[in-house]
Amino acid sequence: MRRRQLMTAAATSVLALALAACGQNGTSTAGSTGAAGSEKPYIAIVSKGFQHQFWQAVKKGAEQEAAKEGATITFEGPATEKEVEAQITMLTNALAKQPKAIGFAALDSKSAEGLLQQAKSANIPVIAFDSGVESDVPLTTAATDNKAAAAEAAKHMSELLGGKGKVAMIVHDQTSLTGQQRRDGFIDWMKANAPGITLVPVQYGDGDQAKSADITKSILAANPDVKGIYGANEGSAIGVVKGVQEAGKTGITIIGFDSGKAQIDAINSGLMAGAITQNPVGMGEELVKAAMKAIKGEPLEKSIDTGYYWYDKTNIDDPKIQAVLYQ
Repeated sequence: MRRRQLMTAAATSVLALALAACGQNGTSTAGSTGAAGSEKPYIAIVSKGFQHQFWQAVKKGAEQEAAKEGATITFEGPATEKEVEAQITMLTNALAKQPKAIGFAALDSKSAEGLLQQAKSANIPVIAFDSGVESDVPLTTAATDNKAAAAEAAKHMSELLGGKGKVAMIVHDQTSLTGQQRRDGFIDWMKANAPGITLVPVQYGDGDQAKSADITKSILAANPDVKGIYGANEGSAIGVVKGVQEAGKTGITIIGFDSGKAQIDAINSGLMAGAITQNPVGMGEELVKAAMKAIKGEPLEKSIDTGYYWYDKTNIDDPKIQAVLYQ
């Protein structure tokens, strides 16, 4: 907690200095209507990272919508989804450019609060996306209903296992709301609906494939009777597949979350039973739509559900599913 307070305080101090350097009239080198002197409204977007193809798909959607709306965007994120301090620095720098709006997907749902309050004081609207923020500053959140999506994953796991057996979970983190919700939605559904399923204590792999693979092998060594494993994001799920293969195990039901070529290939080959896909391109589009509405002073719903789908070998070629998968 002390580390988080110091990190936020330092970032806020840097921001204050940057804003002061912009001059008393509140303008920066980016200009009052856009970045780098552009006449278009400038929206600064700070994501959780570029580690997975999911974020590239969100970026694509944001760029497409920005082109339609006549806006300019920047889209950045840290190298991995565990670099909270790097993300806070990016948010600090984004605020210093005085954009017309900010899009923010928090790695740590509490660490950015001081900076978000700075944005509010500067009348810069904040739109949360993918992962909510424990703050009243964001005007809306464009995201998947992650608890419902995780419950859908649990339902399919239970059905595939006949309602009984030992199931392990590898989640990307326990600091972001997506990590918490994809964990809790899965656990809550199992407790309420599958008394024959025993859950192994949750393990966290930072969304890193190699780390998640090592965790998978450790779980299988300690629990040779595990029947199913759930990976709560792209990196976690791919790591589970690799870990099961490296452990030389067969007959384990693997369910993932998100998309990407490795998961699609694993489903088509039978290594993975299926996965939940979000609509990342649609998420990026909704983020920019909401930002533009905020800039214009138009009302926004408190949340924007960007949807999710279950996909497996039986429906992976359905045009509706293909539209939301990414390679």
